[in-house]
Amino acid sequence: MSKPVASDLAHLRQHIAKLDGSLHASGALPFGIDAIDRHLPGGGLALGAVHEIAGRDGGVVDAAAAALFAAGIAARTRGQVLWCVTQPDLFAPGLAQVGLTPDRVIYVEARDEKSVLACCEEGLRHGGVTAVVGEVAKLSMMVSRRLQLAAEAFGTLGLIVRRWKQEKGTADYGQPTAATTRWRISATPSAPLPVAGIGRARWHLELLRCKGGHSAEFDVEACDGKTCLALAAPLVHRPAQAPDAQLRTAS
Repeated sequence: MSKPVASDLAHLRQHIAKLDGSLHASGALPFGIDAIDRHLPGGGLALGAVHEIAGRDGGVVDAAAAALFAAGIAARTRGQVLWCVTQPDLFAPGLAQVGLTPDRVIYVEARDEKSVLACCEEGLRHGGVTAVVGEVAKLSMMVSRRLQLAAEAFGTLGLIVRRWKQEKGTADYGQPTAATTRWRISATPSAPLPVAGIGRARWHLELLRCKGGHSAEFDVEACDGKTCLALAAPLVHRPAQAPDAQLRTAS
């Protein structure tokens, strides 16, 4: 019996990846940082998929960092972005600071989280927007599966920002969902400047779950007005770590 050629193996791996959801026909949206993109199947954040993002704790600082991280991702798509909330505190200048300008945002204020999730599903199925962002505290497996199927069917990027009113609500973030990736964001001290002032914000990114990939952690400088993240300077200049130094088995 002859051995399968490399092209046959590659085709088989691609077919399996599509079946288990680790590869999406809609492609991927790279971060533009190899240290991050190489941990994600397809070399970037899967389009036509739902991704979860949350601050590390229930505080406003990390919650803001999580929202800006989502905004920076949405800004790298081309087209309109639907953003659904229950609290009227979306800060347009902050979104613009990471590259998501007000003319690209369709803002929806719903009466409750059930309505937010319904609006997100409709947005993912509409086909007229390139990304949908929803801010909710809870996300069940059933609802997340509906969102994931809608995203896959229409190739729309879905970003669910988990937001809690109390810190104890963060325990819910460990519950399983159908999201393709799960991220946790925390704000860290910015780099000191040679003159008086505030340096570029920094974030600690935790990729807690990635279908078809590995979990990992990254220290980055926050998105700028061109939607670009950057590795924090200590990571850029220090010696490279062993390949598995920051990897853990994905859940």
